[in-house]
Amino acid sequence: MSRDIRSEGMDKLCDALLSMKNRDEMYAFLDDLCTVKELDAMGQRFMVAALLQKNETYQKIAKETGASTATISRVNRAFTYGNDGYAMALSRIEEK
Repeated sequence: MSRDIRSEGMDKLCDALLSMKNRDEMYAFLDDLCTVKELDAMGQRFMVAALLQKNETYQKIAKETGASTATISRVNRAFTYGNDGYAMALSRIEEK
């Protein structure tokens, strides 16, 4: 499932995201960068991944997050066959 998303623009975006010092700075940056709809979709996908990690059913995930089964399936595919980005992020925020 891995695809090459690396580019000069993505490198700069990653550097910008990593430069944010706290949640308020991140909110400000993301608000400038993305539409509300894009941010809602990203937040929803991350919540879906968290629930998939807990082995929740698609039905429960859909009810809790409002995500469609297509979105849940897409996140599950990335969670299962992707680059472990979801798992890495989830484990790091659990450590805090």
